[in-house]
Amino acid sequence: MEFKDLEIFQMVAEKGTITDAAKEFSYVQSNITARIQKLETELNTPLFNRHRRGMSLTPEGKKLLIYSKKILSLTDEMKKAVQSKNEPSGKLEIGTVETVIHLPKILSTYIKKYKNVDLSLFTGVTETLEEEVLNHKLDGAFVTESDFNPDLVSHEVFQEELVLISDMRASTLEELKEEPLICFSEGCGYRARLEAWYKDQNITPQKVMEFGTLETILRSIVVGLGVTFVPKSAVIHMEQSGLIQCHTLPDQYSKIKTVFIRRADSYLTSTIEKFIETIETNKQI
Repeated sequence: MEFKDLEIFQMVAEKGTITDAAKEFSYVQSNITARIQKLETELNTPLFNRHRRGMSLTPEGKKLLIYSKKILSLTDEMKKAVQSKNEPSGKLEIGTVETVIHLPKILSTYIKKYKNVDLSLFTGVTETLEEEVLNHKLDGAFVTESDFNPDLVSHEVFQEELVLISDMRASTLEELKEEPLICFSEGCGYRARLEAWYKDQNITPQKVMEFGTLETILRSIVVGLGVTFVPKSAVIHMEQSGLIQCHTLPDQYSKIKTVFIRRADSYLTSTIEKFIETIETNKQI
């Protein structure tokens, strides 16, 4: 059994067809088919159900998928472990929620100092990013502080104040309770805080609209579509320009920390170690 066989097996499981997996590896389809058949022969069990729409895992295939992910993750960790401790290099894949206003300073400092690192940034909500770090899809992520999985370790980065924002129409906090809620998808830490306030006030938002980007959410607030809950640091310039109003909620809902999370059991390479050092140097608690 070769590592490449497991990589191909995982890709077919993810894509659901030989055709799509072949495109990902730039292989001919017959090569992918042969590799899967070889793996099934070695394990003496069918790994996929073949049907008109593609391929789905058998119960045995689902078991293998769990082990193959662990094996390939350890293989990747092994490669990282033998990197030079002197100079960070290689790929670094980091996730972040969209509203980390201080993030550019951290990234700029790190990239300028360690030019051999290929850093990629991915955005998402806290819950999704946590899962991707746990599943080794990301090396780490900037997220909203919460009760994390025990397999994760967190590093404090920023202290944030969340504010409820609305357009410039004269309105009280009581009146804003009736406005539609504009927010990111489920799993967003800011949304969870505002929903906790709604619950404690016995309020059920009449309408909830989910948008994928902070820019779209803020534009929607400016034109009066509803209200949202975001870090004050991300919208202070809009308040100063007279585009929005900021409304303060009690500390138990508005005070929040952004933290950097990573797997506790992952080998601490020089690449990620220096990234954490950069965070510590630039953090603002």
